[in-house]
Amino acid sequence: MKISTFSFALLTGALSLTSCATILTGTSDAITFNSTPEGAKVYESGIEKCTTPCTYKVGRSLSEKTIEVKKEGYQNKVMALDSKFNAVSVINLFGILGWGIDAATGSIKKYDTKVYNISLDEKKNN
Repeated sequence: MKISTFSFALLTGALSLTSCATILTGTSDAITFNSTPEGAKVYESGIEKCTTPCTYKVGRSLSEKTIEVKKEGYQNKVMALDSKFNAVSVINLFGILGWGIDAATGSIKKYDTKVYNISLDEKKNN
């Protein structure tokens, strides 16, 4: 069975459009965390990631991702990272494989806010 040059080019082109968001925008976003006061620890899923002010690469996910900010003498703050649809994934068009890869890597979404300024409240002594 011979494949024509046109058919080969068409097949190659179609396969190259799979998982566009994963390839073009990656699977994580660099997000900066600032806190007042500085020196608070940022946790993701219970794992310490950095101490404010700091920036770290947060892996994309289809589910909502939350971070917790802690500093001794201050109330902990838990917040959800806001995300939105990653328009680059539309390039997959009708390619189920591409949508599947982008969904598995979380690249269908991307984090909208890249800088969080977090104010911590002092713990009150009763």
